[in-house]
Amino acid sequence: MKQIKKCVLAYSGGLDTSIIIPWLKENYGCEVIAVSADVGQGGGELDGLEEKAIKTGASKIYILDLVDEFAEEYIIPTMQAGATYEGYLLGTSFARPIIAKHIVDIALKEGADAICHGCTGKGNDQVRFELTIKAFAPQMKIIAPWREWDLKSRDDEIDYAESRGIPLKISRETNYSKDKNIWHLSHEGLDLEDPGNEPDYQKEGFLEMGVSPEQAPDKPTYVEIEFEKGIPTAVDGKKMKPSDVIRTLNKLGGENGIGILDLVENRLVGMKSRGVYETPGGTILYRAHSTLETLCLDKDTQHMKARLAITFAELVYNGQWFTPLREALSAFVASTQRNVTGKVRLKLYKGNIINAGVWSDYSLYSENIATFGESDYNQKDAEGFINLFGLPIKVRAMLEQGLLNK
Repeated sequence: MKQIKKCVLAYSGGLDTSIIIPWLKENYGCEVIAVSADVGQGGGELDGLEEKAIKTGASKIYILDLVDEFAEEYIIPTMQAGATYEGYLLGTSFARPIIAKHIVDIALKEGADAICHGCTGKGNDQVRFELTIKAFAPQMKIIAPWREWDLKSRDDEIDYAESRGIPLKISRETNYSKDKNIWHLSHEGLDLEDPGNEPDYQKEGFLEMGVSPEQAPDKPTYVEIEFEKGIPTAVDGKKMKPSDVIRTLNKLGGENGIGILDLVENRLVGMKSRGVYETPGGTILYRAHSTLETLCLDKDTQHMKARLAITFAELVYNGQWFTPLREALSAFVASTQRNVTGKVRLKLYKGNIINAGVWSDYSLYSENIATFGESDYNQKDAEGFINLFGLPIKVRAMLEQGLLNK
């Protein structure tokens, strides 16, 4: 086995990666360089990381600001594709490729022998990290402690941390497995492992990005979102970059109980898992964008795009961001967005999003043609259309009734 002298660790400071630094030093005797990515998780999650990493044995730590790159090159293209996986808006899924890509860059720069991640052997993230590593550093050794160590549970991890004096931000009672970024927050584990348990949204500290619909205001909030070529550019008339659009909509959506999803999903590795997702701004953005597309896309493009959105979502969910097919689909999506420019008004009320108006200079909707009132549309044209469109049905019926060629 090749000796490991230097390893770069994907480091969040959470339970898994907090104990991996000492574990690597104890089991591999290597230098450990930690890499943390700011993808908009906020909430003080990055506070004190540098001190903690060094104290637990890392030789250095990189803290990368990836928020705008994440929003503009991963989130928005996926939103433009309309991609959802079984209803899930892919919050963790598309965060892993950008993080892993930058970790590879640092590993190559540092001359590292290996890259380590804290993903479990049961989850999707191990695949997402490792496929990205293979795409940019195919010869790099990958260390996945969950596939090597004898720790069996998160309780075992807490025991390990306590025995080595490693500080943790969680307790055994609040030990949900969480992942947060600018787009979403996921909750897994503890009582959520039983699909029969209703999540306790009222429990203090459970929801972090907003309130439950019951706790939302009794009056609606209106919001207007502007798009240029499918990219959100303004909220309520105020121009802003995509990351700030997401932050603004997170606040509005969170206050109105928007974007809470309780889901049993099919993981890539074959098992079903249950999670609760908070995606307030993303849920609003998906609705606004798809509503604008109803005006700006022709029927065939809109329908084909919807079919391909399933494939796009599966690629993202399965960690296949850096693949020729995903790149080709993104090129198709970008082409469809050329005329997706306009404004959408939505009404937010107790967890609901209600359409309240949509406008575009590129609208294919004609009130003159569609009206129930007098118009230039010649209704007699429909007769010939129906005769031709229904000809195969008519011929088959004539055959079955013995009327053909008589």
